[in-house]
Amino acid sequence: MELRERLQAAVKEAMKAKQAERLSTLRMVSSAIKDREIAARGEGTEVGENDILALLGKMVKQRQESAKAYASGGRPELEAKELNEINVINDFLPQQVTGADLEAAIAAAIAETGAASIKDMGRVMAVLKAKYTGMMDFGAVGAVIKAQLG
Repeated sequence: MELRERLQAAVKEAMKAKQAERLSTLRMVSSAIKDREIAARGEGTEVGENDILALLGKMVKQRQESAKAYASGGRPELEAKELNEINVINDFLPQQVTGADLEAAIAAAIAETGAASIKDMGRVMAVLKAKYTGMMDFGAVGAVIKAQLG
């Protein structure tokens, strides 16, 4: 089932189950996707699955930062709200690549691009983003790539 169809089904399910917080988050996600589609129409491009996954990943990262700020600011109720939104959004993201699988994927990308130094990091990142959009935290991946190329 396509991501958009899964999202619409989840909205209907949340409505029927009267899950107000989940429904609110799902509507927010739908709205962000529609905004991205409108912007893409202006640019003359299409919004594909990878674009949506990247958008969802960005939304999770924003909520993680907000939760951290609320926690340090002594606002546990707002932190809990952000963490709940992260859980809902994560339902639509593929399983995250971590540990040995992450190392292997990076090593394969380095071999594929023939990268030999830190200067080639951009090419390695491009390959990883093409294959693993929404499945990796590319902020953390950068450090691993530097360690392997360094």
